[in-house]
Amino acid sequence: MKHISVAALAAVLLSPSLALAKLSPAETKMVAAVEASYEPSITLLQQLVDVNSGSMNIEGVTRVGEMMRAELEPLGFKVEWKPMTAAKRAGHIIATHAGAPGTKRLLLIGHLDTVFERDSPFQKFTRKGDFGEGPGAADDKGGMVVMLMALKAMKAAGTLAKANIEIVLTGDEEDSGDPIDIARADLIAAGKRADVALDFEGLVVENGRDMGSIARRSSNTWTLTATGKAGHSSGIFSDGVGDGAIYELTRIIATFRKELPEPNLTFNVGLIAGGQTAAFDADGVRATATGKSNIIPGIAMARGDFRTLSDDQTKRVKEKMSAIVTAHAPVTDAKIVFEAGGYPAMAPTDGNRAILTALNGVNADLKLPEMPALDPLKRGAGDISFVANDVSGIAGLGPSSRGDHAPGETVDLVSFKRQAKRAAILMSRLGAQKR
Repeated sequence: MKHISVAALAAVLLSPSLALAKLSPAETKMVAAVEASYEPSITLLQQLVDVNSGSMNIEGVTRVGEMMRAELEPLGFKVEWKPMTAAKRAGHIIATHAGAPGTKRLLLIGHLDTVFERDSPFQKFTRKGDFGEGPGAADDKGGMVVMLMALKAMKAAGTLAKANIEIVLTGDEEDSGDPIDIARADLIAAGKRADVALDFEGLVVENGRDMGSIARRSSNTWTLTATGKAGHSSGIFSDGVGDGAIYELTRIIATFRKELPEPNLTFNVGLIAGGQTAAFDADGVRATATGKSNIIPGIAMARGDFRTLSDDQTKRVKEKMSAIVTAHAPVTDAKIVFEAGGYPAMAPTDGNRAILTALNGVNADLKLPEMPALDPLKRGAGDISFVANDVSGIAGLGPSSRGDHAPGETVDLVSFKRQAKRAAILMSRLGAQKR
């Protein structure tokens, strides 16, 4: 249940007094504190990056959690490690800071893990002037460092003392644990307690301009299985034999391509197999098949995803896909299964837009350009989406980067400063407001 209506939140955040405010003495101190913390923060970034924390590296994710605990506790946070053994992952950091009664509760979101597992050749941080290269240097160890820079600046300026903040650093954002109901239970609960959610994944820069992320699309996985009557190839398309499984699978996929397109939707076929036999492995990332050119295939399988901008769109697309699959050709059968535990959508609500407006008030006072709203087609799924139905929020408060999720991931170190200044002032202003 929301603690404040979207309309009420928008009215407060869009008020002229907030939009036209100038930097206070405390905010000026925050700016100076961020500048002073820059080099120590880059040193911390290197230390975090040099600890491998691929999602499946339980020990590594746990170690990064311990390092973040060591940074948060001196700031006055009560830090708890929530093991995720039941979800086959390491665990999450839950950190809470009690401030002034009756003021807005802020939820800060980041993640401890990376896509680079222990067997990846890309393991260490390298500084190259104003850039840093390393596994997770941006996504999301850079984001966590920006978060810490902002919180330390707030403490130096005295605004942290009154702020009610809860931090959730998940240990499996890049490869969510199963069941998702357990893996995201703590994050979802935190979202229900919060009044504003701020996500510290990477900043998107377009044509040299920083963008505001007020929406993220969902991520939904599906598996399609078509079956047909096996037999000699000479009988293909006859009334008694039909089209066979591969033709039927192909028909369905081609119909998806023709009938599904609509704004803000993308859908993909990532893996396909068919023949006399066909199967996917338990992880759904490998396929095996057997068959002959003169035998009509009895089975064909495909696996893919689709991404939407709202839960209503997700429901509608599932219904359309299911209807296409159900209308299978004679002497064939087909079924589609939508995998549980996908990422929900974060729709571009008025509440989210209001937070971007507040952030642009900060930009104006920092003499930084206004940040337009980013096209959601240009942003993938993320953890903030799990709380999007309960609290207004914004993503992209981490640093800017290039080449994420691939060897050579490179973060713009200079962006740490402006992102930490923005976050510190935004959190101080929002955190001082009454609920």
